[in-house]
Amino acid sequence: MTAASRRRPRAGDEPGEPPPGDPEQHPGDPEAVARAICLRLLTQRARSRAELADALARRGVPEDAASAVLDRFTEVGLIDDAALAEALAGAQHRERGLAGRAVAMKLRQRGLPEESVRAAVAGIDREAEQARARELVERRRRALSGLPPEVQARRLIGLLARKGYPAGLAHELVRSVLAEAAGWEPDEA
Repeated sequence: MTAASRRRPRAGDEPGEPPPGDPEQHPGDPEAVARAICLRLLTQRARSRAELADALARRGVPEDAASAVLDRFTEVGLIDDAALAEALAGAQHRERGLAGRAVAMKLRQRGLPEESVRAAVAGIDREAEQARARELVERRRRALSGLPPEVQARRLIGLLARKGYPAGLAHELVRSVLAEAAGWEPDEA
């Protein structure tokens, strides 16, 4: 047991609670409170302007103070929705294997503006999407190799559907991969 785990919890230990001496505890200047909240949230991870605005509204920061702070943070580059959208889109596509449609949905859930979402998703072209889908199918097919081809096909198509790939692409790709691997052709009946 470490010393940190033995000590009693103090104010500021909880993720949503400000540390002692923080301007959030003494609501004098709403802009100082807004700055402190935004800086604390931005030290944890990059956030969109909409996420920060929601956090400020939940903490009761007046809208004019929140807007002034968010405008200033955008001006100095602490908030950059376009760069955040681009980084998230690339990571979601490369690391999680999501299709462009699913990536766009994730970005919208983060409150990113539509023009940033469109620009970020534009970087995922059809060829990159097909190549990533093929990688996913081939990797997962190895784990399913002991199952009948019909079961493999059903599970692989489901995998691609959950990742946001179009049904036509999923069927075509799974049929192709299974035909290459096992010489399987589905019954068209």
